[in-house]
Amino acid sequence: MTPHLLQLIQGFGLQVAKDVVWLVLLTAIFAPLEALFALRKTPGRLRTAPADVAYYFLNAILPLALLALPLAVVAAGVQAVTPRAYAEAVAGLPFGVRLVAALAVSEIGGYWGHRWCHEVPFLWRFHVIHHASEHVDWLISSRAHPVDQVFEKLCALTPLYILGLVQPTAQGAGLAAFVAIFGTLWGFFIHANVGWRLGPLEWLVSTPAFHHWHHTNDEHRDRNYSALFPMVDRLFGTHHLPREWPTRYGVDAPQPARMADQLLEPFAPPRRRPLASKTDTA
Repeated sequence: MTPHLLQLIQGFGLQVAKDVVWLVLLTAIFAPLEALFALRKTPGRLRTAPADVAYYFLNAILPLALLALPLAVVAAGVQAVTPRAYAEAVAGLPFGVRLVAALAVSEIGGYWGHRWCHEVPFLWRFHVIHHASEHVDWLISSRAHPVDQVFEKLCALTPLYILGLVQPTAQGAGLAAFVAIFGTLWGFFIHANVGWRLGPLEWLVSTPAFHHWHHTNDEHRDRNYSALFPMVDRLFGTHHLPREWPTRYGVDAPQPARMADQLLEPFAPPRRRPLASKTDTA
């Protein structure tokens, strides 16, 4: 075994170990909360949980590997055309200012990436996996196709490089990692099966009530694309947050039952696959 291969194996093992620790911590937080404050009961949930855990590990590892090359290309291209004075001015901003700006910019980029996944039929082929479940809880946040994850993260992170908020330095990489990790953790929260309403705070940050309406399978589908800030949905006319909760989740078009088939289905020729129409999306 070559030293390089051994290093890759060790790095992979370390990443898996980290993901295991995170899964244990997330379970310790959300399992009791959903047991105590459940919005609705989900009988038989334990039967579907193993597939969601498999998606959790798949999307904790594969998208990161797939994102490395395109983000490196974007970073190199931006660095080649960005005036040095501009890059130095942005890098000289206080960390707090850059962090707030990065969260806002990535949110707008992520909003449009997410919205395109609903509006562009080819992208919906991959995104539909995330909406196929007829229940919503914290672990559903991980149920997604890796291609879908890569596309949405590219939409959220690329503007950070273009605007110079993230630069090819250790400090810049740290800011990008913080934005990505924070968004991922917040994603678990907004999917949680808890019947909480947070009053005026719901106008400032996304909440379970806000995001559960994104998963509805009725006439109010295709709303609430924002991951962190609902004001972005209000800005682009897709905000929906009534006092009641949605009563139906999922999609109308049948989806494969096995995980392997779910991952391969988007690549099948359109004429052979029961692609959900616009009216089928949630």
